[in-house]
Amino acid sequence: MIKITLCLLFAVIISTAFAQTPFEKSGYRKLTTHKEITDYLTAVAGANKHFEIEYIGTSSKGREIPAIKLSEGKFGADNSKIKVLLFAQQHGDEPSGKEGALLLVSRFASGELNYLLKKIDLVIVPQMNPDGGEVNRRRNGNGADLNRDHLILMQPENQGLHKFFNKYMFEASMDVHEYSPYSQSWIKFGAIKNSDEQIGRLTNINVSAAIRKYSGEKYIPYIKKYITEKGFSCFDYIPGGVPEADYIRYSTFDINDGRQGFGSLGTFSFIQEGKNGRDSIDNIERRSKGQMTGMLGFLEYLSKNSKEIKALVKKEREKTVKGEPKNVAVQMIHVSDGSTLKAPLLSVATNRDTQIVVKNFRPVVKSLFDVTKPAGYLVPESRLELLVWAERHGLKIEKYVPSKRDIIEEYTITKIDSIDFEGDIVADPSFETKKLTGDNLAGNYMFIPTAQLAGNIIVQALEPKSMIGLVTYKSFEHLLVKNAPFPVLRLIRK
Repeated sequence: MIKITLCLLFAVIISTAFAQTPFEKSGYRKLTTHKEITDYLTAVAGANKHFEIEYIGTSSKGREIPAIKLSEGKFGADNSKIKVLLFAQQHGDEPSGKEGALLLVSRFASGELNYLLKKIDLVIVPQMNPDGGEVNRRRNGNGADLNRDHLILMQPENQGLHKFFNKYMFEASMDVHEYSPYSQSWIKFGAIKNSDEQIGRLTNINVSAAIRKYSGEKYIPYIKKYITEKGFSCFDYIPGGVPEADYIRYSTFDINDGRQGFGSLGTFSFIQEGKNGRDSIDNIERRSKGQMTGMLGFLEYLSKNSKEIKALVKKEREKTVKGEPKNVAVQMIHVSDGSTLKAPLLSVATNRDTQIVVKNFRPVVKSLFDVTKPAGYLVPESRLELLVWAERHGLKIEKYVPSKRDIIEEYTITKIDSIDFEGDIVADPSFETKKLTGDNLAGNYMFIPTAQLAGNIIVQALEPKSMIGLVTYKSFEHLLVKNAPFPVLRLIRK
């Protein structure tokens, strides 16, 4: 009896010792460094049977990126549990997500949140961009924006994250950021966005319609209520310029960010944007606690609805693997559905909450140009940049064995115009299509089938007319040459 009591007391002492994060110990005055993150997570993992640390990769400057895995048993072994990935600070000048993630870890370390592990296997990556975080800079050590890299996967941080995701195939994910409300255009307008947390849903229309519908109708109302009841304000993530001078929308439909990149794999995926300060430390305690609250609300919802969400994700992923949908939108646009938006703002003149009605509100994404999904794409063996890209995404790929029964389409680029994509100008080529058969195909090719989980990503990436495809990036723009065949071929029937 005495032995058991001493063991319990020792466990309580250990839990209490690691309950406080370095940020808390500083009185919320000093941001946590990369070394402090690593030391803290290592100590927590060493003292708690539910914790395990795994390094998912290294930064461009060689800093290791730690992930903390939380599970009642062996992580990922219990198929009845939903696997969840939270990751923060892709942008180094957005520290509250990192600190909020560590606060969440501390609450698990104290044992307070262990009940969630009955339904959830959880991974928390507090800091995706340690190089930027160390110097309070948005971009990584290579000068790249990590949250614009999830399609091309040129940066080591994201390569590690995607390899880690593919290892466990998480069913739910959240990418944690901060938004800045202090632009001169908004201040001149007389009011700024003021929600502690903004929650962004999936908007790309090639993502499962069922997951998008469930997210908007079930999770968004829940998390708004949850965060508000905890003493923080919450609204939809609504990028866009000053109302009426510009339009307001529900984030981008691009698939190169952490929310939509994993959402395109059938994941129940969101972005959480906390309100930034006027500098990194301004109001940082409230900012961090607001971020933690949003993450905890996400976990609470997943715990209560784990069976329903797991079933939904499984069903929608199976559809994608079978080749659905048959048509994929490669050019899209934000449009109005006739509704207005009541946006909560802060008056610059009175410093009080106010609300405006946004008339130029475009909540719907519709297709401008569809393509029929082929059986797959043929990539010349000489195009190593494309094959390396496919390998980084973990795509199924095999050597193509020609057959006279194969029907192949080859594009010839006839003209290269431009098109507006959410304020940016990207290439908009025109082309002619020629039919080929396998037996009259010159050269050696690798075959990338579309009947796989990343099938819709593959189509949007490899179609030359895609406004969010590889050809819109500098590293791949050489693939588009006027009056020349596009090097990637469409295998229509095999």
